[in-house]
This record gives sequence, C-alpha cells and structure tokens, in this order.
Amino acid sequence: MCLAVPGRVLDIEERDGARMATVDFGGVVKEVCLEYLPDLQVGEYAIVHVGFALQRLDEESARHTLELFAELGMLQEEFGDAWEMAAAEAGSDPMEEVRNQ
Repeated sequence: MCLAVPGRVLDIEERDGARMATVDFGGVVKEVCLEYLPDLQVGEYAIVHVGFALQRLDEESARHTLELFAELGMLQEEFGDAWEMAAAEAGSDPMEEVRNQ
C-alpha cells in the first residue's frame, strides 16, 4: 500500500533546479520534493505522497496521524526495509545468516 504520510520539514535546499527538503516522518527521514508547495518552510508539516509534498498540514493533525499510523504499524509498512519485512513474513531472521558467516 502507498500512503500519503504527514512529515515535518527539517531543512530545505535547491537541488538540480528543484526545491527539495529533508522531512521527518515520525523518526524516518526522507528527501521530498517541494515543487507543489513552493512556500513551505522549515518546521512546517505537509502531507507527502511518493516523494512529493502535496498539502500543508497543521502540527496537531500531523502528530495525531503519525501516532495512529505507528499504532497500526503502517509507518513500518510504508518506510521499513523491504528485505527485512519479507524475511519476517517468511519466518527467518536476515541478520542471522550474516552473523553465522
């Protein structure tokens, strides 16, 4: 599933002609394009979908949504390591093989 997730802008920079931000999604930090929200500022929250900030969001709504997503395990599903999740579903520990080598 692909969610639109609220995140807080940590910093903003111009990169290759595009306005980009480092965004914190409840502890997971990703790079996000701000071209759809050119006036978004550091410290503000936005709804992000597939790497694009789409809509400004107030802090209370963002925090509440992130808490709900975390409780439901949706942040791990959206941002977690795909190899780790596949191994967990298969019932194996991917790091066990590394430790045994």
